[in-house]
Amino acid sequence: MTDRPYHHGDLRRTALAATAEAIEQGGPAALSLRDVGRRAGVSHAAFKHHFGGKPGLLTALAAEGYDLLADAVTAAGDDLVEAGVAYVRFAVGHPAHFEVMFQPSLHLADDPELISAQERADRALTAALSASATASTELAAWSIVHGFANLWLSGALPAGLDDDAGNAARPVIRLLSFIA
Repeated sequence: MTDRPYHHGDLRRTALAATAEAIEQGGPAALSLRDVGRRAGVSHAAFKHHFGGKPGLLTALAAEGYDLLADAVTAAGDDLVEAGVAYVRFAVGHPAHFEVMFQPSLHLADDPELISAQERADRALTAALSASATASTELAAWSIVHGFANLWLSGALPAGLDDDAGNAARPVIRLLSFIA
C-alpha cells in the first residue's frame, strides 16, 4: 500500500481525521506517517507533498483544532460559563487536537494558517469575558477551563461527577463570576 500513488478526494480532511485517530490511540510521540497513511488509505509519501512532513501535518491539526474551538466558543455566545463549558466539551470531543494545540514543540509556530486560527480562537474566548476583564482574569478563566479539561481527559477527577464533562465543569466554571 505504501508504494502505490494516492488518488483521494479530500486527502487533507482524511489525513487530519487519521492523524487525530492515531494520536487518540497512541499519543503524539508515537505518531508515524506510515500509520497515518495506512489509516487514510494512501502512501505516507502523500503527506510530504501536502504537509511537508510530520510537523506540517501536526500544524494543520492544531490549526483545525483552534478553528473548531473558536466555532464552539462563538456558538456559546457571550456567556462566560457557557463559553467555558464549550471549551471543556471541545477538549473532550477532540482530545487529539487539544493535545497538539497546546504543545508548541509539536507544530510550526510561525505557520500563517495556525496563527490565524489561534487569533480567531483568542478573539472568541476574549469575547466571552466581560469588557472589564483584565489579563489576570483572562488567565484565571483559561486556567480553570483548561485545567478542568486536562484533569477530565487524564481521568484524574474524583468519581461521582456528571458523565458529561461540560455539565461536570459548569459549577466549577461558575466560580469565575467571583473573579471576572
